[in-house]
Amino acid sequence: HSLFMDGGGRLSSCGKADMWTPGLLGHGEGVTRLNAPTRLPSPLGGERAVSVSVGELHNLAITADAALWSWGWGRRGQLGHGDEQTQLLPKKIEAFAGRRVVAVSAGPGHSLAFTADGAAWSWGRGSDGRLGHGNAQFQLLPKKI
Repeated sequence: HSLFMDGGGRLSSCGKADMWTPGLLGHGEGVTRLNAPTRLPSPLGGERAVSVSVGELHNLAITADAALWSWGWGRRGQLGHGDEQTQLLPKKIEAFAGRRVVAVSAGPGHSLAFTADGAAWSWGRGSDGRLGHGNAQFQLLPKKI
C-alpha cells in the first residue's frame, strides 16, 4: 500500500489490505483495495499532516500541532494505544499528549518516534531487541529508549 500527503496536508492512500490487515488503508470498515489515491475520510483532528511513515502493517502521521496518529493492524502493539486492537481510521496516540513529535518511522511490527526534546521512543514488537530496551518484550505504549 501507499500513503500520499498533498500540499495542504491531506492524506490519501491506495493499494491492497489483506483480510488480516483491515484498516491498513485508513478508510474504515470494508475498504480493502483502492486502485488510485483516495483521500482518507478522517481529518486528523482538523490538523494537517506534516509527515508520514508507511510500515508493512500500519501507518503513522505527524500533524501540524506535533501530535502523532496511527492506524492499521495493531496485533503487535505497534499502533501505540496500549492494546493490540486494529484501527480502521487514524487515531491519535494519547501517550504523546504534551510532547511534540518531530519524526517517526513505521517498521514491520514496531514504531519509532523522536520528540522535540531529543528523546527517542519505541513500541510494538520487541523481538530481536529491535526496540532498544534491552529485552524482547512487546511494548503496547511508547517507551523512551
